[in-house]
Amino acid sequence: HKTDPPAQLTYSSVVSRESVRIGFLIAAMYDLEPLAADIGNAYLNAPTKEKYYIITGPEFGELERGKIAVIVRALYGLKSSGAMWRTHFAATLRDLGFTSSLADPDVWMRPSELSNGVEYYEYILVYVDDLLVIPHRGNEILDLLQHKYKYRLKDVGPPTRYLGAIVGRYDKNGTKTWYLSAKDYLQKAIAVVEEHYGSLNKYKADTPLPPNYHPEDDQSPFLSDEEMSLYQSFIGTLRWAVELGRIELTFGLMSRFTTAPIERIICRRSCGCLVLLSVI
Repeated sequence: HKTDPPAQLTYSSVVSRESVRIGFLIAAMYDLEPLAADIGNAYLNAPTKEKYYIITGPEFGELERGKIAVIVRALYGLKSSGAMWRTHFAATLRDLGFTSSLADPDVWMRPSELSNGVEYYEYILVYVDDLLVIPHRGNEILDLLQHKYKYRLKDVGPPTRYLGAIVGRYDKNGTKTWYLSAKDYLQKAIAVVEEHYGSLNKYKADTPLPPNYHPEDDQSPFLSDEEMSLYQSFIGTLRWAVELGRIELTFGLMSRFTTAPIERIICRRSCGCLVLLSVI
């Protein structure tokens, strides 16, 4: 299992996509209505542990101009702001009675009871400032965050998108089922690729990788710096597609070849994977 991140970390950990999927599974099992919310200007709610000051400029007005101003909030761009925000919000969740899961530190849970007396756990999944709340009384929790703890929440409501994926629900034989789809994300990614290579319809791909292809034996020329940067961006796109559920691409990514990729790799691997996605 995972443990709480060390205090010296300077970044904010995030909930895993596996935990998000399990969260929606729990929502379906207990017939819960998840709610999503975004915390506006999240970092500014937290104090900073760094010591910074500025000399005020004309934007502070003539009376305050030229004075020393000490920064006391975790401004965006400071090294430790991400970690300070996570620490600050974690204290809020603990105050509400939630504890961090040992399996995923950004899954917060507390015991509760449904209206029919069934015991279960309420969950809050945190991805920096994006919240996914999975209890039977999600509005009560979000109201507390807004009015008691003074967080400014945006886009509050049933989730339609989360972490770049489409969130949907359908009923099958009276059973509610949730799903995550990468369709919109992939359509935008394919459009970017086609700007560089034209329509992908001219390529053919039945699998992410051609059969019997061994990149370590390939002697084709190395890519130029510009082509290498483009290839690396394609690999990043495909890796995120895997995170959103297209796990069949995992074997085809071969991201260990991003340092010095060669010509056939960019054509056979990144384009091959995207061609496969464009026809599925």
